[in-house]
Amino acid sequence: MGRASPFLLVLVTLGFFFATYNLITVVIHHKTGVSVGLELVDPVTGLTREEMATSANPSARYHVALTATDAAYSQWQCRIMYYWYKKYKDMPGSGMGGFTRVLHSGKPDKLMEEIPTFVVDPLPPGIDRGYIVLNRPWAFVQWLEKGIIEEDYVLMAEPDHVFVNPLPNLAYGGNPAAFPFFYIKPTENEKIMRKYYPAEKGPVSNIDPIGNSPVIIKKSMLEEIAPTWMNVSLRMKDDPEADKSFGWVLEMYAYAVASALHGVKHTLRADFMIQPPWDREIKNSFIIHYTYGCDYNMKGELTYGKIGEWRFDKRSHLLGPPPKNLPLPPKGVPESVVRLVKCVNEASANIPGWD
Repeated sequence: MGRASPFLLVLVTLGFFFATYNLITVVIHHKTGVSVGLELVDPVTGLTREEMATSANPSARYHVALTATDAAYSQWQCRIMYYWYKKYKDMPGSGMGGFTRVLHSGKPDKLMEEIPTFVVDPLPPGIDRGYIVLNRPWAFVQWLEKGIIEEDYVLMAEPDHVFVNPLPNLAYGGNPAAFPFFYIKPTENEKIMRKYYPAEKGPVSNIDPIGNSPVIIKKSMLEEIAPTWMNVSLRMKDDPEADKSFGWVLEMYAYAVASALHGVKHTLRADFMIQPPWDREIKNSFIIHYTYGCDYNMKGELTYGKIGEWRFDKRSHLLGPPPKNLPLPPKGVPESVVRLVKCVNEASANIPGWD
């Protein structure tokens, strides 16, 4: 057949070398993958298959939506929330798509050019009876009907949420994902629940112990639930027994009931969110919810119920944003509180016109 040239032999040798190298690399990567439950973590990115799939698949992304007012108290929280959304949106593992602040004040405000915003009407005067959160389900009804939402999923969030890790689409290909709230207890309020969830629908235990936020849910599913959520909220507010029992979480109960009426079950994710000061560590959680005040003495001891020598409480800033460069907590304060203050400081230092 003739003698092969030295040049051809070199090419063949290099080809075998690269083929063998690639095969060995694939085998090593597969064997060094770390098992997390039934999922395999990619050794290069550290992401699970779920996270890799949702971050790479445009149809698996979710739209971040939070309802808000034009009050200064709401505005500075929205600015911080939007800052951290932008920071994590395109990181590996993130399933974030677009972002909308659903403004239910009925008119534009000064953040329209800074944050993507959709203006909706508030409830007619007097309907909310001072319970401003009652506007949330009505705001979602209007936004879902008239807004432009390219993604198939929606994350219902709130202004006092801060992203602390890239958040994948936890609901992709399955049930809606929701954070379980310990103060939503349908089975302990069965008498009231039966007014809104009839016996023919099944046991009250069918109602998930959740609020509406944070929840990642298919847009088509939310479009069905939202009008019922609005109507149940209004009925509960008109019910003295429900109003007294549920108080500030009334519309959360209404969402739980509305979703159960539509036969929707949620996957409960305790890692979805932490709430300082009670949750001390961040670990693999995705959101910090700073609804509670954080009060400590200078020894780093919690003084909840008593104003501490060091404190961070969003309610201390009702009329305007917190100042830049807030002092960090004393030594011994939990990681979650320290991270929260650092997040606020970084956002306020980098958002133009913060003051």
